[in-house]
Amino acid sequence: MTQDVDVLILGAGINGSGLFRDLCEQGVNCVIVDKGDFGGGTSAAPSRLIHGGIKYLETGELRLVAQSTLERNLLLRNAPHLVKPLPTVIPIFSWLKGVGAALRTLAGSTTAPRSRGALLMKTGLAMYDFYGRRHRVMPRHQIWSRARALREIPPLTPRIKAAGQYYDATVTLPERLVWELVADGLRANPAARALNHTGISGTDGQIVRLDGPQGPASLRPKIVINAAGPWIDRVNAALGAPSKLIGGTKGSHILMDHPDLLAALKGRMIYFEADDGRICLVFDYLGRALVGSTDTRADDPDSVACDDPEIDYFLSALRGLLPGLQFDRSQIVYAYAGIRPLPASNAANPGLISRDHSAPIAEPEGDRRWPVISLVGGKWTTFRGFAEEVADVVLSRLGRARKVDTTTAPIGGGRDYPADTDAWAVEQARRSGALPARAKALLARYGSTAAPILAAEGASPRMLRDADYSHQELDWLIRHEQVATLADLVMRRTGLAVTGRLSRRDLDTIASLCATALNWDDARRLAELEQTQAVLLTRHRLRMDQAASA
Repeated sequence: MTQDVDVLILGAGINGSGLFRDLCEQGVNCVIVDKGDFGGGTSAAPSRLIHGGIKYLETGELRLVAQSTLERNLLLRNAPHLVKPLPTVIPIFSWLKGVGAALRTLAGSTTAPRSRGALLMKTGLAMYDFYGRRHRVMPRHQIWSRARALREIPPLTPRIKAAGQYYDATVTLPERLVWELVADGLRANPAARALNHTGISGTDGQIVRLDGPQGPASLRPKIVINAAGPWIDRVNAALGAPSKLIGGTKGSHILMDHPDLLAALKGRMIYFEADDGRICLVFDYLGRALVGSTDTRADDPDSVACDDPEIDYFLSALRGLLPGLQFDRSQIVYAYAGIRPLPASNAANPGLISRDHSAPIAEPEGDRRWPVISLVGGKWTTFRGFAEEVADVVLSRLGRARKVDTTTAPIGGGRDYPADTDAWAVEQARRSGALPARAKALLARYGSTAAPILAAEGASPRMLRDADYSHQELDWLIRHEQVATLADLVMRRTGLAVTGRLSRRDLDTIASLCATALNWDDARRLAELEQTQAVLLTRHRLRMDQAASA
């Protein structure tokens, strides 16, 4: 039977899931669909930063900086279990360079040199503090002398003249944040639906036909939202609204097992300019050194992967920045890449393509009875504001008023997040029998959602052999978070894969847990194991045997 719905959202990345939550909060009858898993596309491949976009000051995108710094501050409050402050150091190699280049960039140049001196950085950081003043939760910037910079981070190259320190934030598990937005939407509106691993099988202009694990479905929407990221143009073609909206760029990252580097960073990120002028970064991400990011033209999101020349580039950049440390390929435990769904552009420098967002509308035409609103561009940090803007357009078209303001709405495990985490851990330990240290660890991982997981574990969690996850914890995630495949669990509901701590024997154990909870036969279990292992070993360069011996 055909189901009438107000809004159909195609794509469950950060933009789609943020909009889904907002519309569900307003009581809109909404369905969100993704051909893969929630947060499994481009949203799984960011630099894992929640940042105000300091580099957008150079391109004059002041509105974007203002919105980004506000949304960063809000996320630190609304999702404290997943979004954490990140002190950031920028090495400075001159006193006056870059002023002329910055002025040319502001005037529209796309080829200006990128060198930034101390005067320019001081000006930029002061502006950044100014734009981040709303709902401020972090300290203001500092400028360090050369002596202090080398004292704080001894392996830094002595070529520096000074350094600047300011604060942004990191998202520890971005894929979980996407899922929690979807779950919040389902909680707000029980009539809503969220379907992963479900694709479009056809459309006749009135009805969109879907096919997934739960079988075929037919929906008659009033409005269709295309939130497919780098797949937007392909989806619009399938909907009968052909477009050329996307001009994506590729961003690659590596994670390294490098204790000496982490010790030198002391919890900070270094945000630096490589010798060719491109911006790179390195910081401690869940006990690994995360290094990124590239920014090159690319248009195939289905096969994107971090390649050898990009790895060589990262290692060379690190050697130039930190000559006091050794870097080689043997330290890499994981790699990933994604296509940024940026607006189509002929800019000579991909790094200067705007990260701002837009939502062009293809009005009903011919047999197509519903408008298609495409969510183009944007960045992780601004998803809530983008969702609010589009939701207001949708509500207006549906003739409804906004009921709920999401500005200060907690996300997922951020709801009822305790002010005193130690006291919370002690109380949960008393209730569940868990050790307080275990309760605190799961609070940091899941926020207040840790409470039912601790109850499931009880006093005797059965741990994996090589990673700090329990069988009961994973079983709870499988049964409560719409896990459909083995990869959903190890790559998106948890940080097992991305941290490089997933061993072959643990993956086999987890596959068995999935098989029990999801009623897989042995053939399905083996197929899931083989497919997930192949993706991790080839596309993500995971060293599973190394993880087992760690």
